[in-house]
Amino acid sequence: MNVGLTDLDDILKSLRVLNRGTYVYLPVEEVANLAEVLAVINEDEGSYAVAPAMVDVRIERFTCLTLDVHSALTSVGLTALVSTVLADAGIACNVIAGYYHDHLLVPEDKAEQAQALLAALPTKNR
Repeated sequence: MNVGLTDLDDILKSLRVLNRGTYVYLPVEEVANLAEVLAVINEDEGSYAVAPAMVDVRIERFTCLTLDVHSALTSVGLTALVSTVLADAGIACNVIAGYYHDHLLVPEDKAEQAQALLAALPTKNR
């Protein structure tokens, strides 16, 4: 099994940022098809799914930006770097770490700016 890249410079050289569309946080009971969700988070207060957004605009909508690089679960620095770059620009970010990729949920109206900042990381940090 490939455990992924561990060196931050190597990770940044391979980094691509993909826009996966708009998502919302919903109670699991409100999700029509759990097979379509990005993640389910179980907390003491209940279980919530990160699901593709439908027409409903009464709740906060987030764009999912996927860091298309296989970084190891034990790699150090990528999440800190990404969250710092976005925080410095005033962009909120919720991170979901997958086995192969990290997924960032940013406010829908800041997605373009966030994607541009993240796409510039490989050249800014060499």
